[in-house]
Amino acid sequence: MARPREFDRDEALKRATAVFWAKGFEAASTDNLLAAMKIGRQSLYDTFGDKRRLYLEALGRYQAVNLANQLAQLDAEASPLAGIRRMLLAVAEADPSFRALGCMNVGAIVEFGRNDEEIAAMLAESEAALDAALEGSLRKAKAEGEIGTATDIRGAARFIQATLRGLKVSGKAGADTQSLRQTVEFALAALTKDARRG
Repeated sequence: MARPREFDRDEALKRATAVFWAKGFEAASTDNLLAAMKIGRQSLYDTFGDKRRLYLEALGRYQAVNLANQLAQLDAEASPLAGIRRMLLAVAEADPSFRALGCMNVGAIVEFGRNDEEIAAMLAESEAALDAALEGSLRKAKAEGEIGTATDIRGAARFIQATLRGLKVSGKAGADTQSLRQTVEFALAALTKDARRG
């Protein structure tokens, strides 16, 4: 009879996610992962499969947590535009040590490109989920006069996603909080320039 696992699977996955987020797939050695997860090699293979399967599960975990946080930020304000601002500022005003990690999704794109179909599909699904949420917020913002009636909702959602990715890349590169805040305010000004006044 097989011995039961003597570790918390969710906690082990959380620790593996942190390693992959910081190092990427290739640079994260099996020894790095085992040390962080505090499990043995056989437990890793028995529970998660090989390194790639572990990475895919870790990427999925990152995406789920990240999206949940973003949706909560979008819904945390009475004003749709204020929710978008809150989501962007959450990146700009994060602790520098957290910003230095960048974005695991962006890291996956840089490392794998779009050639890995399985990873590309995960990234596309994650992007589409945030796009849908942003489009919902932007439609409300348009109805409430926060953005112009001629605003292209789909294009605006993509613009916000591009701004979000840019903030994460800039934060990883060492941009300071003030410069990241300025980027957020400039992006919001571009969105609201044709809003109804008065």
